[in-house]
Amino acid sequence: MYIAQQKRKENIAEYILYLWQLEDLLRALKFSPEAIYNTLVEPNGCDEQEKQQIFMWYMSLAGLIKEEGKSEQGHLSHTLHLIADMENLHNQLLNLPVGATYRTLWAPLKEELSRLRIVLARDGVGDIELCFRALYATMLYRIKGDQSKSGAIEDVVTLISPVIATLADMYRKVECGEIDLFG
Repeated sequence: MYIAQQKRKENIAEYILYLWQLEDLLRALKFSPEAIYNTLVEPNGCDEQEKQQIFMWYMSLAGLIKEEGKSEQGHLSHTLHLIADMENLHNQLLNLPVGATYRTLWAPLKEELSRLRIVLARDGVGDIELCFRALYATMLYRIKGDQSKSGAIEDVVTLISPVIATLADMYRKVECGEIDLFG
């Protein structure tokens, strides 16, 4: 809970990837309240009131996953809406003067997107969602020790990371009013 709150304030991209990881973790725990408490809450070393708050947050997240029919796979609408917001910002940065640096980072990645779509089998998703899926897939491949697709994705991730980091920074700045896209 606290990690998610901090990530949401500081870096929207890390927040999204963190929530995706929690979705998979809650599925692995089979949404069991006991397993969630023992694995995710108890080790925190917080006082009982904080543990209860953390536990309720995880259970709320688990409930939302079930409610959206994503108990087996998929991502919460909340994160997909955030990605859609980032896609919108991405499109604005491709066209507005404030996006000059971003366009320079984007150009080499744009050339690799069709290959990435094939590797990830992700037709029908926007470019920014595709980037998030590539980052998350790479993270999962590393965790599992699976090298079958990692080589094909790894080189693209070196292009994706700076683009998503820059986009996340711009998102934060726009959200905080530090940048006026049209100013």
